[in-house]
Amino acid sequence: MFHGYSKVVNGIDGIINLFNDIGIPGVLAYAVYIGEVVAPVLLLVGYKSKLGALGIVITMLVALFTAHINDFLKLGSHGEWALEVLAFYLLGGIVILLLGGGKFSLSTKSQWD
Repeated sequence: MFHGYSKVVNGIDGIINLFNDIGIPGVLAYAVYIGEVVAPVLLLVGYKSKLGALGIVITMLVALFTAHINDFLKLGSHGEWALEVLAFYLLGGIVILLLGGGKFSLSTKSQWD
């Protein structure tokens, strides 16, 4: 969500340029607001958690295959896997997508709980 806040404040020109450079229409970069602002808010409040998790999973896959495609075998400055945080969000999103938001979420009666 903080990455989304940064993009709301500073814009997404870098993502638009990245998408244009690799042949993806730049207008699709605006979907980052859904994946990095709307989806985390859905998870935080527990409303339509699976839908929010799906948004995060899609966003992480796009980030993985566009901005981080060359980082699979790299290590960070402290010896950690360079994609560790991205993998954490991706796998966490997959878990919530499969299991749902739990019994304390605001919406528990639909398939997208």
